[in-house]
Amino acid sequence: MTKRVHVAVGVIYRQGQFFLTKRLANAHQGGKWEFPGGKVEDNETVHQALHRELQEEIAIDTLAMQPLIEISHDYVDKQVLLEVFLVDQFAGEPTAQEGQQQGWFSADQLSEIDFPKANDAIVAKIIDKGL
Repeated sequence: MTKRVHVAVGVIYRQGQFFLTKRLANAHQGGKWEFPGGKVEDNETVHQALHRELQEEIAIDTLAMQPLIEISHDYVDKQVLLEVFLVDQFAGEPTAQEGQQQGWFSADQLSEIDFPKANDAIVAKIIDKGL
């Protein structure tokens, strides 16, 4: 049976730019760019998970988030359920905490970036919304 992973994802948005980090080489889908976030633990809500993950991964505190899209995607080795939120109100300056590459990108640049396949729908939603 394929493992199913529930993931909270934050689309960090400020002044027409989106904050991304690059997955470490030894991670699942390593070397690809991603919107920050992580696994929802059994004892927490999706909002709690996203707040915690963004504190751990990029050192920001979320002040507000709004649902953007929900994606179910099957990779060969696992299934993911991504609950994606637009985070445009936060405290702190996003900074990758695990030594990975990071950057701010425009919506136009997103379609040229190498993301895990499940993220294609996020990019399409951002472009569709005109962010």
